[in-house]
Amino acid sequence: MPDQPVILETSSPEETEQLGLRLARLLPPKSVVALRGELGTGKTCFVRGMAKHFTGANAVHSPTFTLVNEYGAGPKLYHIDLYRLTSLDEIADLGCAELFDSDALCAVEWAERAEALLPSQYLDVFLEHAGEDCRRVTITNHGVLAEKWAAELRD
Repeated sequence: MPDQPVILETSSPEETEQLGLRLARLLPPKSVVALRGELGTGKTCFVRGMAKHFTGANAVHSPTFTLVNEYGAGPKLYHIDLYRLTSLDEIADLGCAELFDSDALCAVEWAERAEALLPSQYLDVFLEHAGEDCRRVTITNHGVLAEKWAAELRD
């Protein structure tokens, strides 16, 4: 049973990145983060913040054409972008199930396309426009984060 969703708002791309960084610090190894939202809602920006936890670098771009980018040396972050894939077979051929079962953390953009492959425990992050550079970020924990995660994320 998932926790109650936590809704946060950011007012700039930098704040969206910071939220991603704060979340990455709370995630245990082998976590899967399912990122959802329309084009331009900040999914890659959010992952850029997550990647800072693993690399300290800003050099994160959407893996739309490469499909998977890897950051860090241990633990690792796999940034997966399923936008260009149209079938579950294509996603399975990409090796998502193996990545989800690795010791790495996986951030999956357009995760709704891989719904059947997501593990039973994952974190759902839905980003939506909330006016100009503002974003509303709804996070639902499906058994990944420890108790009191919401208070730690807000701090």
